[in-house]
Amino acid sequence: MEITVNDITSVDKELIISADREDLEPKFKEAYKKYKGQINMPGFRPGKVPTKIIRKRFGDEIEQEEVSKYVQEVFENEVVPEYDPVGESQMLELNWENDELEAKFKIGARPEFELTDLSEIEVDRLVHDVTDEEVKEELDRQLKQQGNWEEVEEEITEDNRVTVDAIPLEDGEPDEENKTEETIDLTKEESEQFRDDLLGHEVGDEVDVEIGHDDHTHSFKLIVKKVEKLHKADLTDEFAKQASDGEAKNVDEFRSLIKSKIQNYYDQSADDLFKNDIIDSLVDKHDFDVPEVFKKQVQNQYVERVKQQSQGQLPPDFDEDEYKENMEDRAIRDAKWFFLNEKLQEKFDDIEIKPEDIDQHLEAEASRYGIEVDQMRNMFAQNPQQLESLRNSIREDKVFDRLKDEVEIKEIDKETYQEKHDEDIEA
Repeated sequence: MEITVNDITSVDKELIISADREDLEPKFKEAYKKYKGQINMPGFRPGKVPTKIIRKRFGDEIEQEEVSKYVQEVFENEVVPEYDPVGESQMLELNWENDELEAKFKIGARPEFELTDLSEIEVDRLVHDVTDEEVKEELDRQLKQQGNWEEVEEEITEDNRVTVDAIPLEDGEPDEENKTEETIDLTKEESEQFRDDLLGHEVGDEVDVEIGHDDHTHSFKLIVKKVEKLHKADLTDEFAKQASDGEAKNVDEFRSLIKSKIQNYYDQSADDLFKNDIIDSLVDKHDFDVPEVFKKQVQNQYVERVKQQSQGQLPPDFDEDEYKENMEDRAIRDAKWFFLNEKLQEKFDDIEIKPEDIDQHLEAEASRYGIEVDQMRNMFAQNPQQLESLRNSIREDKVFDRLKDEVEIKEIDKETYQEKHDEDIEA
């Protein structure tokens, strides 16, 4: 048996496993012995069919099965320990002809690179202190949400909710058979396309509207049936208790609670954005190739994510190849981060995952899904793969914590951060 490795690129390798019948004969003999005890043929007692006949009748299938097992064993026992392939190795060929075996694989190798000086990397970090105006807006939103709508006899304003009969127009003629009743809340952003057409009208008015843009427009006749005005809920101590599920006992505590939750949201968002920005900065600063098989593995993971979000099946019109192509740059970026993260963990070799780290994460997950901590702990204990994924996630978070002390952080306000983000998208 011989293993040959040829370079395709610095990180992509062609690996060939070669063997002959002499290498495989011990496995063939064991296989024929096993099948001899299982095969029944007319004219022979059970288990007494001559090996010569078994070879003639079933030899190709038996030997091909053993060849596949042999290749798998060699790959797992010889290739993996010696070459440490990364990504989902791809079998290109498997030939067993004239007592000669040749199995070709495409495997990935870890890219070789050195970490740049981390102190030279500058990363923006969003810093935002919640204002009283933001608290007021959120409080007003909740009061509206818990308010009630009252039917009114007045002209439509942008503060109204309008019920209409929507009749499609085909070449200017109403299609009464496809008439539907629709409720349009003009206070919401998604109703903006109707707002200018409906403002100033009253119950009984008919309004022609066009929905869509460019070549994808649809014409409708809207007949106004009802106009409603929102009355917000009253801000009382009782409202504060109910809206906060008892966390706040009065209006002042409710305002403080809202401010705290908004601030937590911004702090978490800032942390997530910082992680994303620092990954982008590190990827930009390191120029190395990633194995093709590893990139494809990442793309396959994206597809699996889409499948999970669609109840286990891809949408009917989903073009998997086109999707993977569109996600190629993202896959390369994520693949690079995988290897950078490995390198950073080597640099920060004193990172340690303590039991309390896992407990803290489990508590957060239990709270997120509304279950008991012990139940969450049992779920992870029964799934070693999920537990290892949890440990990797905690380890990555600790890497980010260390990076905060290594890179140059430029704190900027929300407006400046948004402007820079919009400029990056346009670029």
